[in-house]
Amino acid sequence: MSRHVAIVTDSTAYLPPRTMERHGITAVPLTVVLGDRALEEGTEISTRSLAQALQKRRPVTTSRPSPEVFADTYRRIADAGASAIVSLHLSAELSGTYDAAVLAAREAPVPVRVVDTGMVAMALGFCALAAAETAEEGGTVDDAVTAAEKRAGSTSALFYVDTLDFLRRGGRIGAARALLGSALAVKPLLQLAGGRIEPLEKVRTATKAIARLEEIVAERAGGAPVDIAVHHLAAPDRAAALGDRLRARVPGLADLHVSEVGAVIGAHTGPGLLGVVVSHR
Repeated sequence: MSRHVAIVTDSTAYLPPRTMERHGITAVPLTVVLGDRALEEGTEISTRSLAQALQKRRPVTTSRPSPEVFADTYRRIADAGASAIVSLHLSAELSGTYDAAVLAAREAPVPVRVVDTGMVAMALGFCALAAAETAEEGGTVDDAVTAAEKRAGSTSALFYVDTLDFLRRGGRIGAARALLGSALAVKPLLQLAGGRIEPLEKVRTATKAIARLEEIVAERAGGAPVDIAVHHLAAPDRAAALGDRLRARVPGLADLHVSEVGAVIGAHTGPGLLGVVVSHR
């Protein structure tokens, strides 16, 4: 049984399943509460079902994994041969997932380092991937954490939403609340900053907002090697078109991922979301 540093993240990282399997990354699922049903993200609720529920204004909330779920995960990984675990999670400003992981880590049978990446979606996914690649090369816990934190520091998460209403209802709007008074007159561009959702720019139409999002992504990418992820909710054509334009526009593009977000992020952003993660290697 090999002894190694194992990497854990959560279901909001939205890494492709094949990538997680190839690198041995474990994702702990968050929960989406749809009406009176609690469903695990990634296994028990589809984004189509979520989008339909949101469009019908059905109540949708989310919750963190319990410390017991994390404890079971850490125990299974230790039993499989890991000598230590690095557990990387979405921003503690957006979820209690980090706190639950910290509680579980105290009782784990092997050392567990829990990290608040300040990220979410593939911004978190790229951090987990950097840590896993470092561990595969024989890196220590400190090496894996350093790799993840370095990746987080060179990653931007930007997004467009059709409406701020879902963020407002979920309590995740942060400083972007200042845009609410003019929400009917603008299409907001937002960013993740300091682990919180912050306003970036106000644009008058959806078409102009998406064009401006593309410009900002190209500016932040520059000519250096970067990985880019384009996320959407119920907007596959718009996401695919943006991905095609970025392939042509970003000279240092290494990998491009186009995917629909899961139910947890989708519940707080609503249908029409278009997000881009720019991550320097």
